[in-house]
Amino acid sequence: MPVEFISATFLNASTELKPIPGASIDPDYLERYARNLDDYAFNYTLVPYDSSYFDPWTVGATIASHTRNLKIIIAVRPNTLYPTVAAKALATLDQLSRGRAVVHFIAGGSDVEQAREGDFLTKEQRYSRLEEYIRILKRAWSSPEPFDWEGEHYRFKGFRNLVRPVNGHSIPVSVGGSSEDAYRVGGSLADIFGLWGEPLKETKEQIDKIYAAADKAGRAPTDRPRIWVTFRPIVAPTDDLAWEKAHRTLAALEANAAQKQSIFGGVKAGKAGDADVPPPQNVGSQRLLDIAKRGEVQDRALWYPTVTATNARGASTALVGSYQTVVDSILDYVKLGCELISIRGYDNLNDAIDYGRYILPKVRENLPAESSSADTKPAAENGTNGTNGTTLASR
Repeated sequence: MPVEFISATFLNASTELKPIPGASIDPDYLERYARNLDDYAFNYTLVPYDSSYFDPWTVGATIASHTRNLKIIIAVRPNTLYPTVAAKALATLDQLSRGRAVVHFIAGGSDVEQAREGDFLTKEQRYSRLEEYIRILKRAWSSPEPFDWEGEHYRFKGFRNLVRPVNGHSIPVSVGGSSEDAYRVGGSLADIFGLWGEPLKETKEQIDKIYAAADKAGRAPTDRPRIWVTFRPIVAPTDDLAWEKAHRTLAALEANAAQKQSIFGGVKAGKAGDADVPPPQNVGSQRLLDIAKRGEVQDRALWYPTVTATNARGASTALVGSYQTVVDSILDYVKLGCELISIRGYDNLNDAIDYGRYILPKVRENLPAESSSADTKPAAENGTNGTNGTTLASR
């Protein structure tokens, strides 16, 4: 399979550096952002989920209407939607986007966040529910015949799904996490497994655990989950300029954390170690904070102060350096077997454009021929927007 690139979706000009409290959707910004991802040959965009944030299904359908090639990853928490409904919704989006729907499942890493929407299962129970949920979706997508279900978490009779995925049998399923439960469920059932950016040694250890879970589930070596790894690159033409930019970024993150400002406009932000900021409950964030204690820079360019400044909320490890340094760092992970590289910055739109101009092409130029995507040349190279033929908006 080719190495592919993922970005996150942003709905307005609010960023972690300059949060806009209570910002609403800016339709023009969303369209411009999505089209730039499409034009600069990103392969996917993740539409995130938060109990207090906008509906990812509506956002995903909007992105699909403004793009041609970009695949839309809808983040789903199983407690928010019954699996038979999710099966039809995802297949509907898949048809509307001509086969570009992907689903990323979030079992739930915070009891507090889950409780906000009425979910009071334990972590172990949440992963048990997720496993059952995925099995129902795969059954609903693969067979047009009615079927019954009698499980621990779901029960129904005679469900029939007439809304088929474009390929006739399934939609790519992604699972993420750093716990043994995550490895077990993702290794056995997922097409994609998502990891946050850890040092090469720890990343390799996690990949080995995912593959071991896949092997234990009876999956062939050619049927293992594709590995997705996420970074927050801070780039510039030279290493010195990139590090100057990194320290400006860190200062802004720390200032916002002190004021409890977040990109969601609430009071979720805070710095690790602050008396009023509890440690994260999910294993992935705990791992990042533990690694951060070993030193600021790991491997070639993996920078950890952004982790502690945000209390490891979400993907927070940075890659810092010149375009070439960051390209080389990404290729280190590709050599480990990471086929899906998620990169998003701190100046959302402008960083995505920089990545599209200076990072994605250079990574692809250095891949073996068999790892190159079939359609990776961005329309932006000739100065036009591949969606409607108009010139790209200037930064």
